[in-house]
Amino acid sequence: MTMIQWFIFFLVVQVVHFAGTWKLYVKAGRKPWEAIVPVYNAIVLLKILKRPTWWVILLFIPIINLLMFPVIWVETVRSFGKYKTLDSVLAVITLGFYIYYLNYVADVYYVQDRSLKSRTEVGEWVSSIVFAIIAATIVHTYFMQPYTIPTSSLEKSLLVGDFLFVSKFHYGARTPMTVIAAPMVHDSLPLMKAKSYLKKPHLPYFRLPGFENIKRNEIVVFNWPVDTVRFFRDKSNINIDKPIDKKSNYVKRCVGIPGDSLEIKEGYIYINGERTVLPDRALPQYYHKVVTDGQQLSPAALKRYNVTEGQFFGDYYMLNLTDENASKLKSNPLVKSVTKLLSPKGEYSESVFPHNSQYAWSIDNYGPIYIPEAGKTVELNAKSLPFYKRIIEVYENNNLTTSGDEIFINGKLATSYTFKQDYYWMMGDNRHNSEDARYWGYVPFDHVVGKPVFIWFSWDSNGEGIAQKIRWERVFTTVHGSGKPVSYLYYFLGALGLWYAFSFFRKRKKAE
Repeated sequence: MTMIQWFIFFLVVQVVHFAGTWKLYVKAGRKPWEAIVPVYNAIVLLKILKRPTWWVILLFIPIINLLMFPVIWVETVRSFGKYKTLDSVLAVITLGFYIYYLNYVADVYYVQDRSLKSRTEVGEWVSSIVFAIIAATIVHTYFMQPYTIPTSSLEKSLLVGDFLFVSKFHYGARTPMTVIAAPMVHDSLPLMKAKSYLKKPHLPYFRLPGFENIKRNEIVVFNWPVDTVRFFRDKSNINIDKPIDKKSNYVKRCVGIPGDSLEIKEGYIYINGERTVLPDRALPQYYHKVVTDGQQLSPAALKRYNVTEGQFFGDYYMLNLTDENASKLKSNPLVKSVTKLLSPKGEYSESVFPHNSQYAWSIDNYGPIYIPEAGKTVELNAKSLPFYKRIIEVYENNNLTTSGDEIFINGKLATSYTFKQDYYWMMGDNRHNSEDARYWGYVPFDHVVGKPVFIWFSWDSNGEGIAQKIRWERVFTTVHGSGKPVSYLYYFLGALGLWYAFSFFRKRKKAE
């Protein structure tokens, strides 16, 4: 829906509200016209319901308002003497239109001194749960989102089983585009394997101001731009067109920012002609062929070289190693040779972006490629079009056609194109086991979710016993920064203990 369509929809809602409540406003001692003035009518209604005026804000926050509307409907019927459970149920299942019955048919009166305390214990529980969900949804949508690392694409920086807190406000919280969606879940409902949202109606893209820009080599969570699978890691052939904010969440390192020229040489990234310097916590890995004298390396030895991915083939290993650990492994007396497995320069791989035989690129020797920047203009021709075709058609919503060597955008001949938003190049540190931008291209800024800031828990499914499965050294550590990550778990437990002690003595003092 366009902004004009949303404005018309908003006006229709005001008319529907006025038609169903103006007599109730009068019975509550207000003027009938107060029921039709946008925003003001909500403020007056909350005064009638004896609820805080700041609830109006919640009524205009996408997703949160869907949770608030049933609350308002129930509060309204109760304010006019309808306390039975059946009345509350009817108010909800009729999407508020039960109020029309109260407005025109039922003989109701305004309860001036209505108690806001629930009449039953069940009602009290329901009320508490509803507002707990609302509060959690606000935090989840606009401030901080929990996230789990499902794959090894960022080993050893982030491990499979790390549980993160992802900040929405660093780069600016993106307001939801899918209006009707289950709170605090992503594209599917747990256990039910069903979609958690309706595609229509939908809001246009909007992002609140952020505190910082995405920096080169930061780890970023984003919506996978080419996602068409029903569920994350779905292997079926059924494809669906997902809204941006319901595409699968990916986490990668942003190795290229808008305006950069990026190239990969022998597995190493070069930005604007210079080899990039990664943070000291970033540990890129590559597959190596490790030939032994026929003997297997012990589990202790593999652990010493920090090997988490590998396989033995009789007289050699295929191991995923950092350069440092590969160098150390060469000195092992059982090892005859260690060879990094890189695709040669000039070899064309059809699986890599832009999937065009003009560019004989592979995952280890790639580019150079330009990372588009908002407001910058590029030349359009048969050579450059493979890079920008998806941007023009899908990410920036234009109609693109070709006729011979001529390119038409929205019916007009085009020899250049100016980008409407910034784009980024996202890659995993696990260079040979990462489904990243080398395969599907640019990440638009409107697909960016947020910045991982904290690992609050880490679970190693290969560990033996509960104590061994929990990676205690990673619990309560920061994602970014330099040096070895430091756990703040004991500081947290100490602060929690002090809070409980303070609460205990305060209650005891009050009791005395």
